[in-house]
Amino acid sequence: MGQAAIELIGINKSFGAVHANRDINLEIPRGTIHGIVGENGAGKSTLMSILYGFYQADSGEIRVNGKPAAIKTSNDAIAAGIGMVHQHFMLVENFTVLENIILGAEGEALLKTSIAKARSELQRLEREYGLEVDPDAIIEELPVGIQQRVEILKALYRGAEILILDEPTGVLTPAEADHLFRILKQLKEQGKTVVLITHKLREIMAITDNVSVMRQGTMVATRETKKTTVEELAELMVGRRVLLRVEKGAANTGAVKLAVSNLTVRDQRGVTMVDDVSFEVRAGEIVGIAGVAGNGQSELIEAISGIRRAVSGSVLLDGKPIDVTGTADPGELRDRGLAHVPEDRHHVGLVLAFEENENSILGYHDDERYRKGLLLDIDAIRNDAKSKIEGYDIRPPDCRLKTANFSGGNQQKIVLAREMEQDPGVLIVGQPTRGVDVGAIEFIHKRLIAMRDQGKAVLLISVELDEIRSLSDRILVMFAGRIVGERGPEASEGELGLLMAGVEQREAAE
Repeated sequence: MGQAAIELIGINKSFGAVHANRDINLEIPRGTIHGIVGENGAGKSTLMSILYGFYQADSGEIRVNGKPAAIKTSNDAIAAGIGMVHQHFMLVENFTVLENIILGAEGEALLKTSIAKARSELQRLEREYGLEVDPDAIIEELPVGIQQRVEILKALYRGAEILILDEPTGVLTPAEADHLFRILKQLKEQGKTVVLITHKLREIMAITDNVSVMRQGTMVATRETKKTTVEELAELMVGRRVLLRVEKGAANTGAVKLAVSNLTVRDQRGVTMVDDVSFEVRAGEIVGIAGVAGNGQSELIEAISGIRRAVSGSVLLDGKPIDVTGTADPGELRDRGLAHVPEDRHHVGLVLAFEENENSILGYHDDERYRKGLLLDIDAIRNDAKSKIEGYDIRPPDCRLKTANFSGGNQQKIVLAREMEQDPGVLIVGQPTRGVDVGAIEFIHKRLIAMRDQGKAVLLISVELDEIRSLSDRILVMFAGRIVGERGPEASEGELGLLMAGVEQREAAE
């Protein structure tokens, strides 16, 4: 493998009392795919942000291709041949693909000349790496998998020889993730070095050459991937043995808690996204909805939870109607015992500029537990937040910290703690473990099973088929806005995949 592409020597970084990176030493061989894993808050993203110039290390040295590199800004990193694709894409949504790729790297006095040169270079990159994208497409009209390709092209256009990807499959469907891996392998074959930050250990085993494990800000191990196992990596990450399968008994179902009948929902373009959907969720069961993203799952749970208006149909909560076509309101539904963990924690679940304790009561702030007369009881709110932080192992354990400063997985735990601790009769949970580490996944799954066993009704939406199959008592599959099949948890991934792709429907039509 030859010379190291990246060497990090004695890297330290603190944020106040939080020591995010402690004496980190890491060597990444050139022309390899190197995984970095660790729990939420282990310091992975901080370390890569130092390498990309977003943060400055308090001490330590960075070497690129054997030479010391002073990386004080992202421009310094780009000049050193380092590119980064962030977990949340850095794209201007109403710009075209081409405009996003040249933004900040126009290179010519005349924009017209820059665009012509960029178009030619983009065509070359697309051919060389199999990254086909319409250069004139508007970003907001593209699926997330294609948007991610734009981010990779943007880095390659700037001459990246080292590509850092932070949680790259967190928003991708399984098919999109497979395509991404093919692209990464092609980049490796072309001599590029790829650094992959992820929580998904099966992805690490499938695609990386080497993997480094971080825990509580330190680098605890580096392994050659083919010489380790998922179990060993999980134990190194968490510091204890981790249960990698969900243990649950048979469901003890009761009365129907949520009944959806002939529900039809259209999006803002007037396109029917949910088409005459009917199902029930009973007390004491988890009903999972499987499907490729974009087949109506998001619009379905938004309509049930009062965020989006339905065109027609009815929904009963504990036998009483929800006015889904008219006045349904999330606040009213919370009062009636329906809690909702949204799929998009940043845009719907949290206000990132708020402190953790403020987000921990968001939507429930009128509850008498948090009030002192007409005013909020700040002490009660903070004490409640501290209890949730302890119960859900939210890190760092600081209820006064701005929510934006928590890692993605810990932000997810803030939302889950807020909704699950309200003791709802019905819980709708979208992508519960998106961007969450293996230890936290185990914890969240146990909590969901415990809620089921307490007689709660849980409606689960996830693009992770393993998660759907291991948690659900019944699985509904959505394709093109319709429920196309119901299966038990014993259904194979292949069988569910065919339903998700609409294959059985098409064969029946033929």
